[in-house]
Amino acid sequence: MSLKPIDTLLVANRGEIACRVMRTAKAMGIQTVAVHSAIDASARHVREADLAVNLGGAKPADSYLRIDALIAAAKASGAQAIHPGYGFLSENAGFARAIETAGLIFLGPPASAIDAMGSKSAAKALMEAAGVPLVPGYHGEAQDVETFRAASNVIGYPVLLKAAAGGGGKGMKVVEVESELAEALASAQREAQSSFGDSRMLVEKYVLKPRHVEIQVFADQHGNCLYLNERDCSIQRRHQKVVEEAPAPGLSAELRRAMGEAAVKAAQAIGYVGAGTVEFLLDERGDFFFMEMNTRLQVEHPVTELITGLDLVAWQIRVARGEALPITQEQVPLIGHAIEVRLYAEDPDNDFLPATGTLALYREANAGPGRRVDSGVSEGDEVSPFYDPMLGKLIAWGENREEARLRLLAMLKETCVGGVKTNLAFLQRVLAHPAFAKAELDTGFIPRHEAQLLPPVSELPAEFWQLAAEAFVQSEAPQQRHDDFHSPWSRNNGLRLGLPAETDLHLSCQNERQVIRLRYAATSTVQLQGETLSVESDGVRQQHLAIRRGDSLYLHYAGELRSIQRVDPIAEVEAGQQHHGGLTAPMNGSIVRVLVEAGQQVEAGAALVVLEAMKMEHSIRAPHAGTVKALYCSEGEIVSEGAVLVELEEISA
Repeated sequence: MSLKPIDTLLVANRGEIACRVMRTAKAMGIQTVAVHSAIDASARHVREADLAVNLGGAKPADSYLRIDALIAAAKASGAQAIHPGYGFLSENAGFARAIETAGLIFLGPPASAIDAMGSKSAAKALMEAAGVPLVPGYHGEAQDVETFRAASNVIGYPVLLKAAAGGGGKGMKVVEVESELAEALASAQREAQSSFGDSRMLVEKYVLKPRHVEIQVFADQHGNCLYLNERDCSIQRRHQKVVEEAPAPGLSAELRRAMGEAAVKAAQAIGYVGAGTVEFLLDERGDFFFMEMNTRLQVEHPVTELITGLDLVAWQIRVARGEALPITQEQVPLIGHAIEVRLYAEDPDNDFLPATGTLALYREANAGPGRRVDSGVSEGDEVSPFYDPMLGKLIAWGENREEARLRLLAMLKETCVGGVKTNLAFLQRVLAHPAFAKAELDTGFIPRHEAQLLPPVSELPAEFWQLAAEAFVQSEAPQQRHDDFHSPWSRNNGLRLGLPAETDLHLSCQNERQVIRLRYAATSTVQLQGETLSVESDGVRQQHLAIRRGDSLYLHYAGELRSIQRVDPIAEVEAGQQHHGGLTAPMNGSIVRVLVEAGQQVEAGAALVVLEAMKMEHSIRAPHAGTVKALYCSEGEIVSEGAVLVELEEISA
């Protein structure tokens, strides 16, 4: 077989995976081409590419999901090959066929393999025929609610609804009782249609306390296929992975081999080529059940790379050229332990709702041995409501699991993000939790330990407010001139020229307000040097990171980076309060359904409006029984965070 040349590669994706693929391509001397939507024109993946092509639009359907535009972009830029990344069209057989028809190279499996595994229903039937154990469920063609109701009654509640054509938690709902089935099925079908262009669903028994263990497989065009160990992805929220690690803690060599060989059989049965992942549920007895096969590179592939020393993207490129796999199964390394966390723009204190806005502050962890950051953003970038809210991934390697865990904790503490809410503090709590340290893992980890992982927001101590006030005032002083000894700024003795002997500062943080009175002192125990705020007490000096960005101050205190704003009590207006009883949008998004009309009476908990953001649906529900006084939104409308959607008048007892 003669090797196919690839000297220009188009990456049909965005964010961190686009940056990740381009990094390896450039190292191999390959020119890179980025594609982007209209609102992604200055995104990081565009800045890092050699060439860029504008696809137009904002929503995925108008940009990253346009097969014709992607093929045209490849031809216009001279690319011989297309890497799909993950998500978007990465598991779309039509895309793979279109690339082949255009005479281009697809850095993924054959379209026939995507077809075989692209439908969860068909894949499960295929695995059942091959003798792979399955979770009890319904994977048929009939999609009406009565069929699902009958199947669920046979399976037994709770059940799990899953999109037949996709993954990543999209179109996935747990149904506890029969009365919830119809609404959950309709919502899951809409999510599946929006995310994958396919509303078909399947339903399975919801296995309690399972571990999510997956096998990385790789196959070439010469009939060789091997498995590159496993990953444990049990720490999840909303069925979306949050923490991944390799190898899976406590997995015996015998079980690893059995799962690996089963995964290879699954890949070979469909003529697989390239990188793929076979996902299993592993129960407490050590029995494993096939869930699905992802016919693409996974988000969590870096942990496999760190324990094997292999570059999976480089393997994808070489296999696509026609090269054979460079090692045999017996030569696959397993060195140390690696853990990855996903950094999301989301609000853990508000049911993990996606967050949008400008990254006023973005600072990654320090580089070093055993440390890796795969990111798709930079400071100043916009986080939009149209795409997945993941900002990047932090990955740590150690000679053992504990070394990797502690290294990753240190990386999280060094990471600073401001301007949008993130799950940064939440990730620290997960890694620091005693149960995680003991590797007591299953998919119910987060709900079970919710009290410790999502503690109620408590009042900030007086020391915090005092430090914040000092940092604000000192950051507003003229630039210090350390080269002039006679300058008052060189001594940093608390002198604040132009300020009265006493200064009142109105500050806001975490929905708290405080008025702090600062008094002039000839010397101060609190000093700001650059971005380091030092405070001395009883001869002991503590240091805090204090970063000023515009009107906000970011102060690292008690293990968390907090954003503080200075409030002008005179200019401040009570915006939005004119709508008494108004229910607002929790994030930027589009209205997909309006379920009520003006004058209608509703019960507490009733869904009023369905908002879609970042491919997920969120129901706005009535906090109490009442009458809909007014509607301020319509289906298809794009709304901003905080916009009043429904005015609800409470029914008096």
